[in-house]
Amino acid sequence: MKKYLLIIALFVLQTIFSQNNTSTYYFIRHGEKIDNSKNPDLSKSGYERAIMWNDLFADIQFDVIYSTDYKRTIQTVSPTALSKNISITKYNPKATETFKKDNLGKKVLIVGHSNTIPSFVNQIIGQKKYSDIEDDVFGNLYIVTLLDDNVSSQLLKLK
Repeated sequence: MKKYLLIIALFVLQTIFSQNNTSTYYFIRHGEKIDNSKNPDLSKSGYERAIMWNDLFADIQFDVIYSTDYKRTIQTVSPTALSKNISITKYNPKATETFKKDNLGKKVLIVGHSNTIPSFVNQIIGQKKYSDIEDDVFGNLYIVTLLDDNVSSQLLKLK
C-alpha cells in the first residue's frame, strides 16, 4: 500500500511541477552492502533494493543520473540507468556549488551515502533539515523540487 501511495505522490508532484524551470531531485542511499570493507559490492538484499528502486522510478523520465564512484552506489543505480538508457555521471558529494545551475529544469536521480545524501539535500534546500541516515536504513527517498525561488522537500521512508 505504501508503494502505491508513493507512486501516486510522485506523479502528483511531477504533474504540479512539470514546467520547464522546475528542477526535481530524487536522492537515495546505496543499497545494503556485502561487508564493511572500503569499497564493497552490494549484498543480495542490496541488489533486490536496486531492482525495487528501478521499479519505483519506472515512470519518471530522468534527464541525468548521478552516483558517487563506489561499487555500491553504481550497482544501486545501474538497473535504473540501464532501463532508461542513461549513462551514470559520477560526482563528488562535496562539490555541490554549481549543481542547481547545472541541473536547472531537469529531473535528476542522485545516489550517495548515509552521510552525504542528507548533507547534499540540506545544501540544495538551504537549511539544516535532515540528519545523517542510520547505518541500517536504506529506504529513504528525499524529493526536492525547485520552482524559481520556491523550494519544497520531503522524505519518504520505504522499507
